Amino acid sequence: MARKSWWLALPAVAGGAGLFVAVAFGGAVTVSGTAVAGQHEPPRPQAVALGGLGTVLPAEPPQAPAPAPTTAAPPAASAAPVEPTAAPVGQRPGTVRLARGGTATLVRKELGPDATLPVPNGVREATWWGAGLDAATGATVFAGHVDWKGQTGPFAELWNARNGDPVSVVDAAGRTWNYRVSRVETVSKGDLPARAEEFFGQSGGHRLVLVTCGGRWVGGADGYESNRVVIATQF
Repeated sequence: MARKSWWLALPAVAGGAGLFVAVAFGGAVTVSGTAVAGQHEPPRPQAVALGGLGTVLPAEPPQAPAPAPTTAAPPAASAAPVEPTAAPVGQRPGTVRLARGGTATLVRKELGPDATLPVPNGVREATWWGAGLDAATGATVFAGHVDWKGQTGPFAELWNARNGDPVSVVDAAGRTWNYRVSRVETVSKGDLPARAEEFFGQSGGHRLVLVTCGGRWVGGADGYESNRVVIATQF
């Protein structure tokens, strides 16, 4: 069977279960993947409808408004930006490596005119949306499948992630950006839209947000009941 094109769904479109489900909300993207490694996987539907809800995403991540003038004492100087380092041995440019060795190729994606965001072609790729690695603010979002046609991918590791786990990202120029997991959450798909800005917004401190899905198979519009959201900060 020919491979289908999987997309993050348009806002306000009803849909069903599948490899990815998207929510466009408050200027941020939320995504979900497939079954958790090691769990029983139900038969795959031959056709998958994807759904979304909320507002249309902007063509570019929003910029934080400039602060109002004030006569208060000037703020303390910001911390020096984190400098990239040499790539770890064996890690190719344009990849993310998780703590237990799983590595995915990063594919930078932008929103189309209909506010959709393409998702990866298989388990060895992760879609990258949002802030750049050198950004001072905002979420750098990497979204990956957990499995694809019987193959378990590196983002299955997110279900075993713990605070303190290292994550390394090697950019196209071969520079490495080192992160450490600071927060791990399992979120019901029904609760995710209300927290989209919290996780995926482009305000607040810079952070790396890794997303997939899994948990119990519930079928219907949701497919799998949960999203796994792993947040990491640079060090």
